[in-house]
Amino acid sequence: MKKTIALALCTVMAAGLLAGCGDTTSTGSAGASTAASDAAAEATSAGAAATSAAAATSAASSAATTAAAASAAASADGAKAEGDTFTVGFDAEFPPYGYMGDDGQYTGFDLDLAAEVCKRNGWTLVKQPIDWDAKDAELNSGTIDCIWNGFTMNGREDQYTFTEPYIDNSQVFVVPSDGTITDQSGLAGKNVGVQKDSSALAALEGDSKDLAATFGNLTQYGDYNTAFMDLQAGAIDAVAIDIGVAKYEISQKGGEGYKILDDHLSTEQYAVGFKKGNTALRDQVQATLNEMAADGTVKKIAEDAKYADFGIAESLCIGTQE
Repeated sequence: MKKTIALALCTVMAAGLLAGCGDTTSTGSAGASTAASDAAAEATSAGAAATSAAAATSAASSAATTAAAASAAASADGAKAEGDTFTVGFDAEFPPYGYMGDDGQYTGFDLDLAAEVCKRNGWTLVKQPIDWDAKDAELNSGTIDCIWNGFTMNGREDQYTFTEPYIDNSQVFVVPSDGTITDQSGLAGKNVGVQKDSSALAALEGDSKDLAATFGNLTQYGDYNTAFMDLQAGAIDAVAIDIGVAKYEISQKGGEGYKILDDHLSTEQYAVGFKKGNTALRDQVQATLNEMAADGTVKKIAEDAKYADFGIAESLCIGTQE
């Protein structure tokens, strides 16, 4: 009897143990299932994030490609886009159009015009002083975008793409005011100075070559400051020069000691010169200059006090209509 009861108790305990094991297995399976579900959800979320990031990257890449394409298109035809730089080549010793001011900064009428053109187009102006003899190499290599510095267009129309003229200018002779030279005939047998590759030199080698043939000597200088030093020292007797630059040089020396001969060597017109064929950039600059002329900005800049003694306002041939 006791054996029967004991056997029965063992059977019940075994069943309980089996039931307990079964419960543990069920709970573990449920936990594993939950963990797997959570992992799947996280994987799905990560996949969605990756897809979103990829889409954003693709959109950014597409925008960059579009911007690059637009920039390339602008570069291909020479035009400028907002944010581009605009590099002006100029002679840093050619006042009042381009020179170094008393504050050590490059300034001048042409640079002021260029600054306003850049402002209206959203460009960054780069003022690049150049050796005037090397201006063509600088322009053709792309180091500069244009030559804007009292640049004569007459006789150069086939070499550059020009804007319309904005200044009517004359070439004159400067001589000591206490000397005996009163007109061009008095230059016979005299030593005359002129800047290399300048409009005055072009005139003396062109239409006025007969006049130049009467000189005792024609000396070419790299800049007019040196020429005026030699004039002051008596090494030369006269300087052939643009009238605006002549007035500036004389004013810088107190306005005394020199005079401008009444009979002019030649007349000319200034314009902005671009690489031959670069009509796209020329047209952009021309359109802005026309706008500035129409609203009176060109005249306002010309009438600035720092240019009052150089006759720039009187020499304008753009935007002078009232």
